[in-house]
Amino acid sequence: MTRRKNELQGAELDVIEKTLTSEILPFDKAMTIFIKDAKRKALREFTIKYYLRECNDFRNYLAREEHSLIINEVLRRHIDEFIEDMQQRRHLQTVTINTKLRAIRTLFNFLYDRKFISENPMQKYPLLKDRKANISTFSNKQLRQLFNAPNMRTFTGQRDYTFMLLLLDTGIRLNEAAGILVEDVKLSEGSLFIRNTKNHFHRYVPITAKTKAQLSRYLKLRGTCETDHLFVTIDETALTRAGLQKVIPKYGKLAGIKGVRCSAHTIRHTFAKLAIMNGAGIFEVQKILGHSSMEMVRVYVNLFSSEVAEKHKGFSPLNNFDF
Repeated sequence: MTRRKNELQGAELDVIEKTLTSEILPFDKAMTIFIKDAKRKALREFTIKYYLRECNDFRNYLAREEHSLIINEVLRRHIDEFIEDMQQRRHLQTVTINTKLRAIRTLFNFLYDRKFISENPMQKYPLLKDRKANISTFSNKQLRQLFNAPNMRTFTGQRDYTFMLLLLDTGIRLNEAAGILVEDVKLSEGSLFIRNTKNHFHRYVPITAKTKAQLSRYLKLRGTCETDHLFVTIDETALTRAGLQKVIPKYGKLAGIKGVRCSAHTIRHTFAKLAIMNGAGIFEVQKILGHSSMEMVRVYVNLFSSEVAEKHKGFSPLNNFDF
């Protein structure tokens, strides 16, 4: 009789791994552990709220459909059914569904990596394929209408004009603008320090003479406040991200701008378009916009590069025909 080896190997280890590392974990407790870890990593408050919102949306779906709320019992088919529900009952757009899937994937990847679950239903789960929609931007006429809308004889008008000018000059994100402190404005250096970034990599962005002059005027009007934030309310409190988010829609409506979404992100797209059309290189655009990869920058180049249009004039097959 052959004596078996006492040390477990291969598939035998897989058998006990599931038993030793997994526990019965309710969805809510899993979320508490996940969010606690996110806070420990000092993720942005906006990011944490995003995880809470989207993961709890999935949790509420499971409860409504009377599926188990034990995180270990969530299966891949539950994800499939959740997607079908979002598409057929809620009629959500593909980009919205993918936003939710990214949050759920992050949750389950965390739980699997920390061995709270032995099976990961989101492992290699593909996002929905979405046709790249045309990126909307402001025309030069619409920009003039937008920037002429604030009442420059009021503090809020000067503040909002400064905010919009800063967005157009630098292409920074809304959340980045909300995090700017007075000390981040480097007028003598002609730059702006961006601390509240999406990828946690702080960066400096250049500002033009026109923006420097407007920032100088605004800082004199702003004066000294208890908050260090650059953009403040008339009560001298920090203007929140939600408050800044309302600025461009407000003036877009006042200016009667139609056919384009009036938002900070549209100004960001407009910055990218104008920068590329004016000859900015892809690495310059990537650095200023703070993209961690070249994917979005390539989209901008493909859409807005005037060089593509000029080259097309030379190689178009129609050049060889006289209709």
